[in-house]
Amino acid sequence: MKDSDFQILKKTIEKLLGIQCGCYKEDYIKRRVLSRMRITGKEHYKDYNSFVLSDIKEQELLRNALTINVTKFYRDKEVFDLLKAEVFPKIINAKGRMRIWSAGCATGEEPYTLALIIHDLIRLKTDVQITIFATDLDREALKKAKDGIYEKRSLENLNEGQIRRHFTETEDGRFEIKPHLKGMIRFSQHDLMSGKSITNYLDMILCRNVTIYFTEEQKNDLARMFHPALVAKGFYVMGKTEFMSREVEDLYEPYNAIQKVYNKK
Repeated sequence: MKDSDFQILKKTIEKLLGIQCGCYKEDYIKRRVLSRMRITGKEHYKDYNSFVLSDIKEQELLRNALTINVTKFYRDKEVFDLLKAEVFPKIINAKGRMRIWSAGCATGEEPYTLALIIHDLIRLKTDVQITIFATDLDREALKKAKDGIYEKRSLENLNEGQIRRHFTETEDGRFEIKPHLKGMIRFSQHDLMSGKSITNYLDMILCRNVTIYFTEEQKNDLARMFHPALVAKGFYVMGKTEFMSREVEDLYEPYNAIQKVYNKK
């Protein structure tokens, strides 16, 4: 297959789907594209490019393949336990409110986990204002997040009390988030590579397990973009397998290096 045809396909992806291919490692883009090509029976980039241009359904399937996320409630439990025990009380006690951005929220398990924890922390404090901004590039994932209906296996890290308080079991055996948690979250589509924050004056930004396929330069750009969006000493939470590059470590200082929680300098 011609590399020139692959470059043309990348331009189609960028223009048609709004996904900046340069923000991802090329091998990652190729693997995802080749997977769709096998499924659709296309042997050459040129043929697949023509197919994508003419088929709206394939456009969405390719978008989903390129932005696929796997997650569940309380993923990396130690991080959420730290936030619950130390960080959230620190912010709430100091300010009486909290603004959080869950960046790359996929199908919503992370922001709902945040809402669940915070709701239980402040249920006796009716005057605390909580806003959780949850964003993702994948429109289909966002729709699932807004619907807030999950399979039982996604809840495996939650205890029975949490499930009872915050979910309603549906007739088909799935579990739907109750309105008191849905009301805490504002879901919207956002491209992390746009260079723009969803909002400012944030007490915390979580961007976990999102940048695994980003180039090092793009990861650094992301850290730089988050910095002015945070309040003084605001918290930046990374994924457990991610690390703070030396090129941006002057912007943040460790709060808990093991759990990848940092403070804005």
